[in-house]
Amino acid sequence: MSESLADYLGQVPIFSNLTLPELQTIEKYMFFNKVEVGEFVFKEGEKGDYVCFVMHGALDVIKLNQHAKPVVITTLAKGSSIGEMALIDKLTRSASVRACTTSGLIVLTRKGFEMILKLHPEIGIKILKGIASLLSINLRKTSDKLAEFMPPLA
Repeated sequence: MSESLADYLGQVPIFSNLTLPELQTIEKYMFFNKVEVGEFVFKEGEKGDYVCFVMHGALDVIKLNQHAKPVVITTLAKGSSIGEMALIDKLTRSASVRACTTSGLIVLTRKGFEMILKLHPEIGIKILKGIASLLSINLRKTSDKLAEFMPPLA
């Protein structure tokens, strides 16, 4: 593959405001992981201490519905991130993620992120802003979806 890790990371929305030298700095704190079709990246309720960025492939995000049946709430493709909240809070995973195709993931652990914050605080702040922006967008989308199912005001 001719594309470098830093070049790939530049396509991920969380890192879109980082320069190439900054991307080259943070790539040292990440590693590659491959998941096969049907393999879980993580399961709802598990401890969350890393975020993944989809380098190639596709992943289903799965939640249990009110009848305790699993439903796919979205499918994530190249450039998507999963588990961002794990870098911010110390809560358990809010959904399960399973590979629907063989997928390549770039992983950043909470420990790696804390090292970035400690050793490269300016970069860490840019990443936090990227995460905050992504979480804000996701919350807006969720609010819009929720409104579709709410009864109208009298």
